[in-house]
Amino acid sequence: MANDVTRYDGRRGDVSVFDDFFDSMLNAWGSYSSKVPAVDIEETNDEFTIKAELPGFSEKDVKLYVEKHVLHISGESNESESEKEGRKYLVKERRHTSFSRSFSLPDGLDENAISADFENGILTVRLPKKPEEKPRQIEVKIGK
Repeated sequence: MANDVTRYDGRRGDVSVFDDFFDSMLNAWGSYSSKVPAVDIEETNDEFTIKAELPGFSEKDVKLYVEKHVLHISGESNESESEKEGRKYLVKERRHTSFSRSFSLPDGLDENAISADFENGILTVRLPKKPEEKPRQIEVKIGK
């Protein structure tokens, strides 16, 4: 009876016991949610958009590159400040932080036109799609 109430985690469908165990283990260690930025990925007819939350980072802390159809996003930020004379920290929770994420890119993207903006701690990466090539009608000539 103690397990009648379960927490909704937003996932659809049946989730295996292994998935639940793995997710709770990572969250308990603090390595999953605290070191990997949350992202949203959207698709329109013209492009894919990735938005990543990067609080505490600036645009110079973030690096992006594409290699072999994989988008790599990484960042490193050092929040430490040296203690000044006569001052000492009573609580020190901000620290050196780094992350790295990779996304396999689907076919049909124009990898040379990928762009990124950084504003208010949100990294927005735009991945434009190539225009679809439509079948070309070939005229068949008779004779000659």
